[in-house]
Amino acid sequence: MITKDIQKAIEALQNNELIALPTETVYGLAANAYNETAIKKIFELKKRPLYNPLIVHLHSSEQLKEVAKEIPQRAKILAEKFWPGSLTLVLKKQEHIPDLVTAGKDTVAVRIPQHLVALALLEQLDFPLVAPSANPFGSISPTSAQHVWDYFQDKLPVILDGGNCANGVESTIVGFRGNEAVLYRHGSVSVEEIEQMIGKIETITHNDTTPDAPGMLSKHYAPKTPAVLTENIAAEVAKNAGKKMGILVFRNVLEGKEIVHCETLSPKGDVKEAAKNLYAALHRLDAMDLDIIIAERLPNHGLGITLNDRLSRAVKR
Repeated sequence: MITKDIQKAIEALQNNELIALPTETVYGLAANAYNETAIKKIFELKKRPLYNPLIVHLHSSEQLKEVAKEIPQRAKILAEKFWPGSLTLVLKKQEHIPDLVTAGKDTVAVRIPQHLVALALLEQLDFPLVAPSANPFGSISPTSAQHVWDYFQDKLPVILDGGNCANGVESTIVGFRGNEAVLYRHGSVSVEEIEQMIGKIETITHNDTTPDAPGMLSKHYAPKTPAVLTENIAAEVAKNAGKKMGILVFRNVLEGKEIVHCETLSPKGDVKEAAKNLYAALHRLDAMDLDIIIAERLPNHGLGITLNDRLSRAVKR
């Protein structure tokens, strides 16, 4: 059921059930991070492979020592700047963190969400939550309670409604090798913002066999409809003449007799607005019984890098 009642969510979580949790990035499928029975339900419902680790969600920086240890100085700098917020840090884990959470690794991914409903819920629990995106594995991430309902319906006892997600794409993930930082996933915090705080970082964002963090698989965030990513929308439309086409563009509307629908992410050319709208636009296009979705590559700087990353994984076949 879709509800705004936090107490219902608390009761479900205390009974080791799953709930859908709103955050500022995307909606998460949440469970008690210390309970393996509850965590297994996440993998089963999402059909998520066990080698793909989960993110632990906390209510405050003070709670960090419960789940992580040996915090590098650069991690402390980033946490001070971006928490609560859309940055996940991969840190050495405390021994009691279940291997299911970390895919057997000695590190754990951690963040503090910047969403009033999520924080209000976390503050009333005596355990942190694991919360991967509330969608079947590999499909388009949900940015509204309705998206979650469309995926799972009554398989979830509680879908906690916190409105549409403000940022609209997943958190950025940064890990550490000693005190050196590594970018594992592009996200709502741009690489430029991170490097302003701690200097140049290495980027390792693809690993299909033993990922160090979520979101590193080559194919992800994908619609059911075949899709392509291009820098030349008009040429791609001409190439697909005779097909029912949906178009996803950054700022300019495109029309044509075979274009069933055009989604414009930001008429004013704002990449933050485009990020907020990306997944909702893909959901709408995917529901239109199209032959193909043609997506336009965005300017490749700032959050545009994140959006191009998501689109490139969504169209990979």
